Amino acid sequence: MAAEKNYKAEYLGSGTFVISKPKRQKHKTRQSRLRNPQRGSRK
Repeated sequence: MAAEKNYKAEYLGSGTFVISKPKRQKHKTRQSRLRNPQRGSRK
């Protein structure tokens, strides 16, 4: 679990990286969606 909480870049060779980053928390995504309505939607 601790490895998932930070950013990690793994070099595969010839300029290729696998980048893993922590997932957004569910309640934070919901709050940001409530506060910032979808762009381009009708008023």
